[in-house]
Amino acid sequence: MSKYQFSKLKDVAEIIPGFAFKSDEFGKGEQLAIKIKDIQPPVINFSTAEYVDISAYSADRLKKFLLFPGDFAVAMTGATIGKVGKNTSKTQAFLNQRVAKISPTAAHKEFVFYTLFLDGFIWHVLNNLDSSSAQGNISAEGIGNYFLPLPPHEQQRKIAASLSALDAKIDCNNRINAELEAMAKTLYDYWFVQFDFPDVNGKPYKSSGGKMIYNATLKREIPARWEVNPLETYLQYNTNKLGAKHSLEFINYLDTANLTQNRVGEIQRLVVGMDEIPSRAKLFVSKNDILYSTVRPNQYHFGLIRKPAENMVASTGFVVLSCRHSSTLNAIFYLYLTADSQTKKLIKISESSKSSYPSIAPDDILNLNIAFPTDGALLERIAALLNPCFDQIDVVQRENQQLAQLRDWLLPLLMNGQVTVA
Repeated sequence: MSKYQFSKLKDVAEIIPGFAFKSDEFGKGEQLAIKIKDIQPPVINFSTAEYVDISAYSADRLKKFLLFPGDFAVAMTGATIGKVGKNTSKTQAFLNQRVAKISPTAAHKEFVFYTLFLDGFIWHVLNNLDSSSAQGNISAEGIGNYFLPLPPHEQQRKIAASLSALDAKIDCNNRINAELEAMAKTLYDYWFVQFDFPDVNGKPYKSSGGKMIYNATLKREIPARWEVNPLETYLQYNTNKLGAKHSLEFINYLDTANLTQNRVGEIQRLVVGMDEIPSRAKLFVSKNDILYSTVRPNQYHFGLIRKPAENMVASTGFVVLSCRHSSTLNAIFYLYLTADSQTKKLIKISESSKSSYPSIAPDDILNLNIAFPTDGALLERIAALLNPCFDQIDVVQRENQQLAQLRDWLLPLLMNGQVTVA
């Protein structure tokens, strides 16, 4: 039992639901709008946010719906209901409907943010859903009725500072990984898009006059002795499935929502015979496999799994891809698939699908054409440059998982007074 008194959230903070922008206002304009999908605890993912045209509205009307750096918001509906994310960017954005900004008025801002990660808040949200709605959602009033622990203000500050220090290190690591992946993308672009890989003399191939030939499939020139083939020539998919009569004692399960732009979130360790194993837990993941979500590809649920957890099994919402010849080449195919040009193609295909939600089939990926060298030594050279980048990304991600576990372990102990900060 907490040593602290409790107060309703609405007594110490203002809860401001987002603005109901029209669907045809998205995809244009110069302002970002935060939707439910962009709340990826503990942050708001600005890379998945969409632009919105606000020209039809006055600045005064929209002013209160702005989310500034350091502000945080909660999802009011959908699969992520009750999840909280902070704006850790240097960018402001508008809140779309069904997302609410929490603006503390009589409590430490960061402290309030962390209280919303307690299990009790999720329990409160799920037990206060609007029964009149077809889809589960909670009102601003319902959120405001949550009772949160409230120690003296100085103690709030110290608790928030301790937890923020861990999150600051995680954020720093994420920025390191973003730089590493940017380096890998630059190398890939230099070799496979500009075709300025080192020639036999160590000079940029195309820029130094290397022979180029026109390819009718890609409608552009490619280097001589390169060929263009569909990805199916090089990749296989879903080759190792979890059968009904397996003998595993446990699995480490990865759902689509927990992998976004190569960032792995929660992996559920499920004990066979004790925990309920999701029916979608079917696809084994091996070293260097590429995971790409076939559901709503516009949410960028993809990644390159360098060192999977023991008995790692992915949801059938993914397609699991691996090179037929050597998994060390998977980094090349991952960078090809996640380039803007290819993700836009797959998103466009998904939007014309006949299913109830945007989706793609594995063949939509495998039918994409890629220009690829026939020189094995050249492939080994680029793999030797790319793989260390992704190895270091994996190391940093694992450190982040440990930091997040420490933060999540400390959180309830600090909030209920079992552990105090000097």
